[in-house]
Amino acid sequence: MPIYNAPVKDIQFLLHDVLKVTETGVPGYEEMEADFTSAVLEEAGKVARDVLTPLNASGDAEGCTLENGVVRTPKGFDKAFAAMKEGGWTALDCDPEYGGQGLPYLMGTAVGEIFVSANMAFNMYQGLTHGAYSAIHAHGTDEQKTKYLPKMVSCDWTGTMNLTEPHCGTDLGLMRTKAEPQDDGSYAISGQKIFISAGEHDLAENIIHLVLAKAPGGGEGTKGISLFIVPKFLVNDDGSLGAHNGVTVGSIEHKMGIHANSTCMMNYDGAKGWLLGDMHKGMRAMFTMMNEARVGVGLQGYAVAVPAYQNAVAYARDRLQGRAVTGVENPNGPADPLIVHPDIRRNLMDQKSFIEGARAFTFWGAHLIDRSVRMGDADAEGLISLLTPVIKGFQTDKGFEMAVQAQQVYGGHGYIEEGGMSQFVRDARITQIYEGANGIQALDLVGRKLAQDGGKHVMAFFEMIKAFIKENQDDAQMTPFTDPLKAASKDLQAAAMYFMQNGVKNPNNALSGSYDFMHMMGHVCLGLMWARMAKAALAGLEAGTGDKDFLEAKIATGHYYMTRQLPATSMHLSRISSGADPVMALAAEAF
Repeated sequence: MPIYNAPVKDIQFLLHDVLKVTETGVPGYEEMEADFTSAVLEEAGKVARDVLTPLNASGDAEGCTLENGVVRTPKGFDKAFAAMKEGGWTALDCDPEYGGQGLPYLMGTAVGEIFVSANMAFNMYQGLTHGAYSAIHAHGTDEQKTKYLPKMVSCDWTGTMNLTEPHCGTDLGLMRTKAEPQDDGSYAISGQKIFISAGEHDLAENIIHLVLAKAPGGGEGTKGISLFIVPKFLVNDDGSLGAHNGVTVGSIEHKMGIHANSTCMMNYDGAKGWLLGDMHKGMRAMFTMMNEARVGVGLQGYAVAVPAYQNAVAYARDRLQGRAVTGVENPNGPADPLIVHPDIRRNLMDQKSFIEGARAFTFWGAHLIDRSVRMGDADAEGLISLLTPVIKGFQTDKGFEMAVQAQQVYGGHGYIEEGGMSQFVRDARITQIYEGANGIQALDLVGRKLAQDGGKHVMAFFEMIKAFIKENQDDAQMTPFTDPLKAASKDLQAAAMYFMQNGVKNPNNALSGSYDFMHMMGHVCLGLMWARMAKAALAGLEAGTGDKDFLEAKIATGHYYMTRQLPATSMHLSRISSGADPVMALAAEAF
């Protein structure tokens, strides 16, 4: 069975040496002293190791089953879910007014990585609930918050998001689900939704569905869409559960991965629903949940790669194959371990440098969300809005790639199910697709986010990088980080300028380069993160604090990223600069 060990030391380094959380002035961060965060992370690591990881492979093999309208989750999931609830893990960063612990979103993100790495499919039951909680918390009435949130915080009730229909995915304007107003102020919801994660299961007393539907008078397209709270069981005025609502599961999907999470087709047959937020403004309310989900999926992208990498390292150390070209490394054995070979080292360094850079990027994003929510920082809100499609799109593309590379270390054994590496690859694949396929993320970045608020936020991003480089220009030890970052940032600015000069007269010039731009920006973001981590590691070495080997490894890993990965920006710029002609040259019938 694959192993997993929570990377507590790496997380602590980011929280306290790089982000320096207690010095930021963000309300609530002053409580995040190193001893406190260490205790929380260590305990989360124990839950991950002892409760969640043992169920990952078995849950994948067993999957979910539909019996008489009820989805049965794999063996052991009920006890594990109860343990998560009892430990208060579902309430970590939720509002204390509704039973939450009130910790910052950043802390929830750090713990969330550990749980995703241990068992991604299991964590989705509580993860989707958190997103539904956030939407109700942001847009619900006081009555709705009081009725639903305490039970959702505790995960006695779980939550879902219902967008996709059989004939429409991204194009929600084609939606057919209807909401008919009733005399009691509720709405009768009728329609069918597909690909609903955790849409039905046996882990909670009730499931609170958030459903997009068209109410009368809204007009065509997405302008007519509203968002509704549709519980599986109706909730009485005293909080007790009443009759079964008109919502049923039609089937469960048989998927490539995340077998242990129930992905359902949901049928709404005049189900009672209540408007959440403003009428015909459902997309705005749903995007509260979607944006949180997209950052969460970006986290999944690298978090699934973490155990894949850990197992690949262990295998490379143990598996004896061939001899090192520079001389025998294992004289007492018939061959040297795989890890002596340069190509295996390249493979592992690709994984290590991406995972640690992506973790830093995601934590920085979580910090920006905390600044936005807890301080009302509009600049932080604008910046995380810009970065969200990059976190989601770039990190899930690369995370899947890294899971495949970890599998490759195993050779033929990586292709065999018993080895466990196949599951990481299969589970990681969905992250590139759901919560907005990555092509859509790229279009959102180039088509909307670059020009948002007159381009204010992307210009602020470039100025941030420029200021960091200038701040460290006289430090010779930082030159191996600042010089590549400067070159990559110039590539990114040149690409943005190309879009400005060529995208207006022919929008295809921008859209055909959007995917490359998303990856280019992802590399620049990870380059900035590695430069910040290198600076923190160098400071630790100079002060003589911390683990010398750990800090030196950080610097070496960062140097690898700057020299072997960051130069990809020049390739992406070349592709973007070629314009739309090579992409659009063939007529549709020529394919």
